[in-house]
Parts: sequence; structure tokens; C-alpha cells
Amino acid sequence: MTKYNPDKHHRRSIRLPYYDYREDGVYLFTAVTHHREELFGRIYDGQMWLSTFGNMVLEEWRRIPEHRPYVQLDAFVVMPNHVHGIIVINHATVESNRRDVGAERALPLNDRGAQHAAPQPNPPQQSGKRNFGDMRPGSLSVIIRAFKSAATKRINAYRNTPGAVVWQRNFWERVVRDDDEWNQYRFYIDTNPERWASDRENPQAR
Repeated sequence: MTKYNPDKHHRRSIRLPYYDYREDGVYLFTAVTHHREELFGRIYDGQMWLSTFGNMVLEEWRRIPEHRPYVQLDAFVVMPNHVHGIIVINHATVESNRRDVGAERALPLNDRGAQHAAPQPNPPQQSGKRNFGDMRPGSLSVIIRAFKSAATKRINAYRNTPGAVVWQRNFWERVVRDDDEWNQYRFYIDTNPERWASDRENPQAR
């Protein structure tokens, strides 16, 4: 998992009303496999053991900034049939670098440092289901679609199933509004394998 660095990931308060998902900000997302098929590995003793396909998904996640330098990766977990991740979108840093201007001047900053919120084991309330309607360059939808597409191509090439569906078409997203939420969602992601038995995406959950 890529750890958050306050000197690298410049934070600001995120506006919710009429939010433009191409704007700089911090986003939590969840993407689930087609029919919730458990392709990516298994949970043993509260730990996730990745399959070959799960490792492909993790590798494609880590490659996102190679193709999109305005994206910074935060917490991420591959589960048996879904992934949770936090993405930081920061176009302003890229533009500042092009102008040889310090990235610290690109955004209004919050220099307080991360607040250590009380851990919240409950799943975050998702704000909405996205169906890739916003396909403008740099938007959250474009980033997630490309990530899922890259993983799908590798998985299907490996198992010789060209064109097979790997993911559900939609994904869930939420704007991370402040430091407290950010830390709560990190905790939720980091400890997600421990709660697989009761996970809402687990077909065997009771």
C-alpha cells in the first residue's frame, strides 16, 4: 500500500454540492467483480492471499500514476471479489511542475497534519454509484475505467478468455471530505480482510 505523505499529497477541504469529479480532491472507490466471483484470492486467518489475478489487479493499481501523473495513490486493498482504494487527484501539481513552480503553491493547503480519528470498523456510506457517465479526460470515471480495463485484459489474456466480463460495470465512489474521514477510510481499508466473514460483498456472509 502506498502510504500518505503530507509533503506529497497536498490536502484541502473538498466541496460536495454540485461536485465536479474531474476536480482535484480525494476519493474513495469500490469496484466489484462480475457476479461477485471470487477471482482475486482467498482470506485465511484474517489475511488476504492474492491469486495470480489478484496480483495482476494490484500491479495495475500501482501503475496508474505512470499513465496519469496527476494521480497519487493512497490506501488500497484487493479482496476476493472486490477492491477498495483511495485516489488523490491533483492536476495542479502537474501544471505547476510544468511551469517549474513549487507544487506546494498549486493548491490551498491544510498543513495541520493528519488527525488521528477514532477507528471506525463500519463500512463507509457510499455516496453514489457511478456508471462511467463522466468520461472527460482526468475524471475519476476515466481513471477507474482504465484501471479496470487494464486488469481485465491481463486476466483474460492469462486464462485465454478474450472479451470475458471481469468487473461489474459500475463502481461506488465517495468524496473524502476531511482528515477524519480520510483516516477512518484508511483504517477500514487496511482492516477489511479481518471482516470478510461479515462483508456485504461476501456471498457466504451471514
